[in-house]
Amino acid sequence: MNDVFINSFGAFLPGEPVSNAAMEQHLGMIGGQPSRHRALVLRQNRIKTRHYALDHEGRPLYTNAEMASRAIKDAIENSEISAAQISYLATSTTIADMLLPGLASHVHAELKLPPLEIASFQSVCASALMALKSAYTQIRAGEHQCAAVSGSEFASRYFRPGFYEHTRSFIEDGHVPLEADFLRFTLSDGAGAAILENKPNSRQLSFKILWIDLRSYADKFDTCMTAGASRAADGTAVPWGNYGGPHAAAENGALMLTQDFTLLQEMIPVWVSHYLDLLQRGRFRLEDVDILCSHYSSHSLREDAVAVLRAAGALVPEEKWFSNLYTRGNTGTASIFIMLEELCREKQLARGQKILCHVPESGRCLNGLMMLEVV
Repeated sequence: MNDVFINSFGAFLPGEPVSNAAMEQHLGMIGGQPSRHRALVLRQNRIKTRHYALDHEGRPLYTNAEMASRAIKDAIENSEISAAQISYLATSTTIADMLLPGLASHVHAELKLPPLEIASFQSVCASALMALKSAYTQIRAGEHQCAAVSGSEFASRYFRPGFYEHTRSFIEDGHVPLEADFLRFTLSDGAGAAILENKPNSRQLSFKILWIDLRSYADKFDTCMTAGASRAADGTAVPWGNYGGPHAAAENGALMLTQDFTLLQEMIPVWVSHYLDLLQRGRFRLEDVDILCSHYSSHSLREDAVAVLRAAGALVPEEKWFSNLYTRGNTGTASIFIMLEELCREKQLARGQKILCHVPESGRCLNGLMMLEVV
C-alpha cells in the first residue's frame, strides 16, 4: 500500500469581505425589514467578516463549480505538478448548482482536463473528508498517483428574500423562524482544494495522511440540518418533491435551510464520543497533537465542546487550536480546506508536527477526524 501525501492546498473566496453591518443589506432584507434574530446569532457565532458569491444586487458572480475549479487551480499553482497529471477528481458540497448531474462533472468541465475518473460527494460539512478519503484510498491502493479534491459552497443564493417571503410561516408571522435565520447569518461562500500524491514534495513541505476516520450516527438521530424538506404535523420530514410542485414546496418552507437546535446540542457529546473512542484505542495521543484544526459553525459550539472535552480530561490545549471562522465565516465543506490553506501560509510549520483535523456535521449526525504529519 502506498503512502499518501497532501502536497498543496488552494482556496478561493469570492468578492471582498462583508462585515456584520453590511451583510443583511448585501443578502437583502426579508419583507423589507431587518431580522429580529441577527444580533443574537452574531453574538453566538462571533463571525466578523465573510464572503458572498452574490453582488450587492443579489446576482451570482460565480457558480459553485467555478469556485471549486478556481480553488483547485490555486492548489495546482501551489504544487509541483501540472494539471495534466491529475487522474482522479473528487468534489464535495452541501448543495450543488444543479439537481443533476453531480458537481464533479461540472468542475471537470470548468478545469478543461482530459478524461479522468471523478466522484461527487454531497452531504454537509463532513463530505469534505468523504472526498478526501476517497482520493486517499484510491492513491493508497495504487489506482491513481495524483488526485485533486475540492470542497465548495454557494449558500448565499438560498438566503435571498424570495426564498422566505412566499412561505406560509412568513406570511402569517411576518418573520423568519430562528432555525432558518441562524443559518442565514452563519453560512457563507467559498471553495478550498487539495492536491494528493503518492510521493511527497521535493522542494517544500508535505502533509502525510496518517488516517481518516468517519462515523455516521444517523441511526440515532432525526435530521437536524435540512434543505429540501419541511415538517409534517407529526414531525416527519416531507421531501420537497412530494408536494404538488415547486410553488407548493416553497409555500410550505421546504426550500429553506433550517437547523434543529435541540438536536444540535444533543450531537455534541456524540461527536466527542467518537474522538474519545479513537483516543482510547490508541489511534492518537493528546501529547502528539501539535495543531488542532476544528471546524465549528459557531463560537458557542466551540465553548460547549471545550467544556465536554475538559470534563473528560481529553482537551487539546486551546492554544494549539487554529481556526479562521471569525474572518472567513462558516464555508461548510470548504472550511477545512480553507483553514489548512491559511495555516500553511500563516504559520511556520516544521517537519514532524502532527495536525489533527476535526469536521463534525449536524445534517443527521456525522463526525470525521483526520491526522496529518508534516514531512
